Amino acid sequence: MSSCISAIGTANPKYRIPQNDIYHFMVKAFRLNDTNASRLKRIYDHSGIEHRYSVIPDFGEKESNNNTFFGKTADFEPFPGTRERLSLYQETAADLASEAVNDCIINHTEILTPSITHLITVSCTGMHAPGIDIELVEKLGLNPNIERTCINFMGCYGSLNALKVADYICRADPAAKVLIVSVELCTLHFQKENTLDNWVANSLFSDGAAAVIVENGTETKTRNKHLLLDTFYSEFLNEAKNEMAWYVGDAGFEMKLTSKVSRMILKHIQSISNKLLSKAGLQFKDIGRFAVHPGGRKILEAAENALGFSSIANCFAYETLRDYGNMSSATILFVLKKLMEDPEGIDGENILGFAFGPGLTVESMILKRSGNA
Repeated sequence: MSSCISAIGTANPKYRIPQNDIYHFMVKAFRLNDTNASRLKRIYDHSGIEHRYSVIPDFGEKESNNNTFFGKTADFEPFPGTRERLSLYQETAADLASEAVNDCIINHTEILTPSITHLITVSCTGMHAPGIDIELVEKLGLNPNIERTCINFMGCYGSLNALKVADYICRADPAAKVLIVSVELCTLHFQKENTLDNWVANSLFSDGAAAVIVENGTETKTRNKHLLLDTFYSEFLNEAKNEMAWYVGDAGFEMKLTSKVSRMILKHIQSISNKLLSKAGLQFKDIGRFAVHPGGRKILEAAENALGFSSIANCFAYETLRDYGNMSSATILFVLKKLMEDPEGIDGENILGFAFGPGLTVESMILKRSGNA
């Protein structure tokens, strides 16, 4: 008995900001001289990103005195602390998450919110209690006795853990209908300290939300398209545990992201892929498409070089990176939505997916398309 993704929805905040505008904001924020501004420009020019989204309009402002969240002075003082950042998360995250859920179910009249039995929320960019899980129950009219699970602070691979939990639930209970909601407001945690880690992190991250319905595969076999959850495999690379990290600081959450991450992926992803394929009883030649979390352009290229597939087979990851940036755990669900809606999708094709996060953790999965787009 298999479970499947039967619907996916996405949402972003209203502020859509060109990557070049964010670059100019960062030059001011880091107070860079011409030499370092040129170095930063190369990072932005090679990011593969054209636009990003934020709940904060300041990143698109040309003058700091127009800021609404960060300080209006040249050095952005007073610089907001963790309390102010998480207060904005609390004000905005649940509404954005609700938009993603509405987008998920709007074209699926058979999915009624009272029929949802389980709710899994995913976020690493904010938390409070009562949290967005309870807020979503109220906003969406879900049953107050719905079973709730919160996956917090796991980074960019959190949604793959949510898919695994949903798969376990649906395999154990054929009547279960699980709603997964990932919401990430990464831009709340902008850091102005002039370090290379901050240069890189501030060039990538964005805000977004995604929602997924997972249910028993036999319940959806008459529908046009869905993605069967076939196999999962997880492994963390202890030698790289200090290369990606996420800490709570006095001025928001602090990201550590070194250049070694892509090299570690290049070194280890083939071994992890082989273990996943063996578990699924498949060979690499059986894979038709890829869904690699677009943590950055170098990460996508590392996966392609290690496994020997083309960027065309992973094109939706590049499109998501270009149009949205890295929205942490929500990002892979944006990629899966594009795959699910792909008009060239082939019934029965196998999809190999990866997501990465602190640990250094590599989460992998195989999905199988059922039905044509």
